[in-house]
Amino acid sequence: METACEIVELMHAAAPAGQPRLDDATVRRLRDLTQSLIAASGSAAEEHARFVGIRERGLCLPDAALDEKLRGATVLVTGGTGCIGSTLMRQLVLRCPGRLVSMSRGGTDAWPRLASAQYVQADVRDRRSLDEVIREIRPDVIFHVAAQRSPGLAELEVHRTVTTNVFGTRNVLAAAAEAGVPQVVCASTGKALRPYSPETYTASKRVAEWVSSCAASSGELLCSSARFTHVVDNSIIYQRLLDWADGGVIRLHSADIAFYAQSALESAQLLLVAGVGGQRGEYRLHAITDLGWPVSLLDVATGVLAQTGSAAPIYFSGYDRGYEEIPFPGLYDPATAGEVSPLLNSFEACTVGQSPCRMVDAFRLDAVPDPRPVKLLSALEEVCDRTQDPRAVRAALDELSWSLLDVTLRAAPGRALARAAAQADPYRDGLTLEHRQILDAIQLNADLADRRSPQGRPAPRPAAGPRFAAAEVASPLAG
Repeated sequence: METACEIVELMHAAAPAGQPRLDDATVRRLRDLTQSLIAASGSAAEEHARFVGIRERGLCLPDAALDEKLRGATVLVTGGTGCIGSTLMRQLVLRCPGRLVSMSRGGTDAWPRLASAQYVQADVRDRRSLDEVIREIRPDVIFHVAAQRSPGLAELEVHRTVTTNVFGTRNVLAAAAEAGVPQVVCASTGKALRPYSPETYTASKRVAEWVSSCAASSGELLCSSARFTHVVDNSIIYQRLLDWADGGVIRLHSADIAFYAQSALESAQLLLVAGVGGQRGEYRLHAITDLGWPVSLLDVATGVLAQTGSAAPIYFSGYDRGYEEIPFPGLYDPATAGEVSPLLNSFEACTVGQSPCRMVDAFRLDAVPDPRPVKLLSALEEVCDRTQDPRAVRAALDELSWSLLDVTLRAAPGRALARAAAQADPYRDGLTLEHRQILDAIQLNADLADRRSPQGRPAPRPAAGPRFAAAEVASPLAG
């Protein structure tokens, strides 16, 4: 009997990646090989059970601090009818707020609602409606969870993704600041740990983090955030596996994919931790320190097939746009990777500080103030106002993304830059064009930091950047 690895090789040979349609003979061959793979995969059932069991995980919480902040408070949750938003609403009601309001773009019955909460309808992209809601509610804190969350859909609906994730976030922050709301807590994604990405979803959330950091740096609005990874309770991948197992072909990007996962409960509780972990004058992000071992997608898929008794074939289709095949090799520093959350990159790991929860890492997001990304954000908005052409929106988003890479690297510690460059340089010849450009930017900034700092001492972290004082840089909230 062949091993699982040998069977996977036979599957690759029977149906090479990139085929939009498989003929009947190929489907039959893949079906037979898939059944052999299920029989040879001894860990699939256990891995599938581990994945599903993540739904039960939760965090220890700083109860006294949460009660002090939320008891009797007026709380607004954007996206409060979605999976994480509704879970957050249930967690918030336990803290006895004076008024709890969900604001969502449209109604959905997929997740239960609370009889004690109020539900209003408004789109974060509509600044006028948002202003009306915030002025009427007068929240003490806003949890901003509303977003377009699918990386694959983001590549098809580029305009909606950018206007929701980038300008929707900017609208919430600006409306909150104008109305005198003391605090906003934002939901982000672990994908934003990549300092640059050509993918629409990742880039949009990376920009949203930068916009939030600019709002926080003013000191007037207390702004913090939580980074999530794959949430099991609303897993797009898992729902597709179940649908395909009911009659179809299971299309996996690769046999080698493994990913971190967390529960909706952990996600909601992480937002609560971020709410009490914010620091005035800086933008602090929060991520779960220990997410367990990454989950094997192939094992989850074969586990689903074994559990359901489905005869659906598995096909390794290759990577769709919106999903990165090979990560940048300097993303993690081996010196810190085992000590902090895997949702932090090597530059962010240098700024980890104390968190209100021992199960959570809190770190400061640094970027040098610079007028160029502010101008490029305005240019992106002008493009979105003028057209929904995905090529035009992507181009403007990409130019802004490269600019954010620059201001991020200019603020990073010199030693971290040098270590990342040393890690990635041996792989230079095999890197993609984007990854070579990232490596060149890291090496350039590492050299600049080395020349700026005295010999034997790390370069100091720039408080306002080497070229522009904070007062000289326009706010990206001024849309």
